[in-house]
Amino acid sequence: MSRISRLDRSEVTPEMAALYDKAYSQRGNVPNMFRVMAHRPEIFATMQAHFAAVLSTGTVSTKLKELIIVRTSQVNMTPYCLASHTILAKGLGWSDDQLAHLADWARRDDFTSAEKAALRLAETVTRDANAVTDEQFAELRGFYSEGEIVELLCAIGLFNYFNRFNNALQMEPTRPGEGGNAVPAIEAVAK
Repeated sequence: MSRISRLDRSEVTPEMAALYDKAYSQRGNVPNMFRVMAHRPEIFATMQAHFAAVLSTGTVSTKLKELIIVRTSQVNMTPYCLASHTILAKGLGWSDDQLAHLADWARRDDFTSAEKAALRLAETVTRDANAVTDEQFAELRGFYSEGEIVELLCAIGLFNYFNRFNNALQMEPTRPGEGGNAVPAIEAVAK
């Protein structure tokens, strides 16, 4: 059980309810983390906007971003983020075998050199961001533009934040359809 209560849609302001509805329409649920963040609407609203900007803009594929999110969450041992982002990564084309054995990425031949550089970055930053070497950064520059490196670092950094938040709160994975009565509200508007 999460250490902080999750707010149902009926417990939030109309502005927050609209964000719940948006999340529900995109995901089929309102993630438990969002429902906890709703205790502080200003943080929740900006967190959701930042989340969308990091994952949905730029030139690095969402597929690669999800791969490094899964690896970051594996290193941090975060069941909450792994539950949803492993499913998202599979939906984008990563195999069960690749994700289940992602810790062995360096020895696998089914990841490109560019993907391996991104995975190396995810592990290094997650374990100790000060340990990123000049050689590692030069390798990244061989595959990615400066803007793309920013994108990779933002995805890694965002999920280190989310991982730590969710681990500290012992957040439970969100079940399909969960989300604080968002479905009845959406159906009522449609009728």
